[in-house]
Amino acid sequence: MDRREFLGAASAAVLCSGLPSDAAFAEAPIAPLKPMALGLMIAPFGGPEERLKRVHDLGFTTCFLSLDAYLGHFTSELATQMRDLLAKNELTATCVEVVGPGPLVWNFLKGPSTIGLVPPETRAARMDALKQASDFAKLLGTPQVQTHCGFIPEDPADPLYPGVVEAIRGVAQHCHANGQYFLMETGQETPTAMSRMIRDVAMPNLAVGLDTANLILYGKANPVDAVDILGPHIRSVHAKDGWWPTDPSELGKEVLIGTGLVDFKKVFSKLHDLGYKGAVTIERETSGPQQIEDVRTEKVYLEGILREVLA
Repeated sequence: MDRREFLGAASAAVLCSGLPSDAAFAEAPIAPLKPMALGLMIAPFGGPEERLKRVHDLGFTTCFLSLDAYLGHFTSELATQMRDLLAKNELTATCVEVVGPGPLVWNFLKGPSTIGLVPPETRAARMDALKQASDFAKLLGTPQVQTHCGFIPEDPADPLYPGVVEAIRGVAQHCHANGQYFLMETGQETPTAMSRMIRDVAMPNLAVGLDTANLILYGKANPVDAVDILGPHIRSVHAKDGWWPTDPSELGKEVLIGTGLVDFKKVFSKLHDLGYKGAVTIERETSGPQQIEDVRTEKVYLEGILREVLA
């Protein structure tokens, strides 16, 4: 079981209605949440009732839904079931995510040709998947859709670059029509490349999902410094820790929060100073009972830091 099998969840938030203006997107709240409310990333497929109850029982109020397993099966009946379960467990789903369909290889050798909206061969299918997720998120009342856009070319003159701009714009336009933000998750690209993409796509609802560890795991940036570049655009945070890659073929190692290189106090302090109001979602890429114990430990660790930052 990997992170997309347990960590990730759905929403019972504000049902989006109508098409917000560009100005409304600039000011739109993420959800009626306590600032930096802690949440958990889960994939509810195969046991939504049990998994959402687990999020509640662990003491979280928000969740982030990983929905790849539901691709092709997004129905109004499923949305009603999810909404009811979220309400029953007093949870708000702050965001939904899909990254497929495959193939997806999470390393440096095949990642550039298999991840996100950059590879032309899978681009159309993934755009369609994201639009399906957006329509489903609207039924849930979830105001944000997130994905990995892939190894966005650092060189804007790269032949792939114009197609990626158009693909991201197309998905952002669909989300805009559903009253949602479309978030690019940090990881495969430098913060500067992501900032340039936001400028070139030129959609008011295109924003950033900050994954604190991915920037390190992919060797792209220190997350503290990344906030200086992307801060005003950040609307979602995955709390995760890790080490730099030392094998040039493989990503760095994801580790228990507090044992890696992420300075969470500095990251949260910078976000707080910028007025960040969104959730902080724990993502732990272990599995089974160890994952649950790790999440408990990480929750206590982050609660202590957030008390200091928000005091």
